[in-house]
Amino acid sequence: MKLVLAGTGASGAIYLQRLLEQIDCAAHEVHLVLSAYARQVIAEELGGELLIPEGVHVHGDKTMNVPFVSGSTRFDAMVICPCTMGTLARIAAGTAESTILRAADVFLKERRRLILVPRETPWNLIHARNVCTLMEAGAIMLPASPHFYGRPQTIEAVADTVVARILDQLDLPVPDAFRWQEE
Repeated sequence: MKLVLAGTGASGAIYLQRLLEQIDCAAHEVHLVLSAYARQVIAEELGGELLIPEGVHVHGDKTMNVPFVSGSTRFDAMVICPCTMGTLARIAAGTAESTILRAADVFLKERRRLILVPRETPWNLIHARNVCTLMEAGAIMLPASPHFYGRPQTIEAVADTVVARILDQLDLPVPDAFRWQEE
């Protein structure tokens, strides 16, 4: 599978970190793009930089010299996690002025899987309308809403409930430890 992962400046860097840890980069081609604000949030929330597995291709957010911003290069899915409401709005408006936004635009126009993981709450009516616009365009909205059925004992275990849903949407294996097991 050829994947694009992107992170924006919403709180929730742990979701992206845990997702990177669960994707087998030897079996899948993974490209990563971080916005400038994502880097700032990562530093604040994770106490440093994102731990990027070997084999992940890292790109800047101000280049169009990457294969996944063209519809003529086949990629399977893109995940923006976390996704700010500002990024979501710019995708809905089709502005495409950065690598992340152009890639999302390409995934929508080519009818490829685009998964957006907004973490912000509450929503206003503009947010809701932008979400509806993107769902109508084919995007998958997967808000970072963890569950507590399995009584997670760590912050990582809470984050993993969301990461498991992302992996499910990508048709990638979900570790048993990430799934809620009925007692």
